[in-house]
Amino acid sequence: MSTAAIDTPPPSAAVRHSPAENIVGILVGTLVASLGLFLINSAGAVTGGTAGLVLLLAQVLHWPFAVIFAVVNLPFAVLAWTRKGWSFVASSVISVSLFSTFSLLHPKFIEAAHVNPLYAVLVGNLAAGIGILIVFRHHSSLGGFNVVALLCQDRLGWRAGYVLLGLDATVVALSALTAPLHTVLLSAAGVVILNVVLVMNHRPGRYPAAL
Repeated sequence: MSTAAIDTPPPSAAVRHSPAENIVGILVGTLVASLGLFLINSAGAVTGGTAGLVLLLAQVLHWPFAVIFAVVNLPFAVLAWTRKGWSFVASSVISVSLFSTFSLLHPKFIEAAHVNPLYAVLVGNLAAGIGILIVFRHHSSLGGFNVVALLCQDRLGWRAGYVLLGLDATVVALSALTAPLHTVLLSAAGVVILNVVLVMNHRPGRYPAAL
């Protein structure tokens, strides 16, 4: 039998999501990601990403979280606008807004006073990773470090999960200046879980409709 007979046929053209699918996907992704963040926060663990960086800066600068968050995210928004276009930026703004809204709603419906910290951090980061993955696959992001990770994947071929893992690990390491060691170690384990989800499931060539 010739090798040509067993070669894998070329993939068909990528089928992109419809607008309705994107809307539902972003709603679900931001809801799941915000639920993960709620579990992480309920355990008193350190949050990675841009939000974690802003929390650290807020402790030093004593500025309102919203002000620092806007200032920190501004250059990422400009970068996304120039490299990925206005539709991606608009979609990301919507995703961030939904994520923030859902984050405010969870404490009103869930009593998390007795959640085991290990369970909360590990499952919370797993949920956050799944939520971010869904958002990525609908051509959107949660801003900040997400933008850098997606651009590195688009332009350099680096997996977004690895890029985010490096950035998140840096934030968690910096948190050691103010947080107890056991909290930092638990948070580091959670960061690994979150980004392994992205490494395994969002990579160049695997889901072209989202890139």
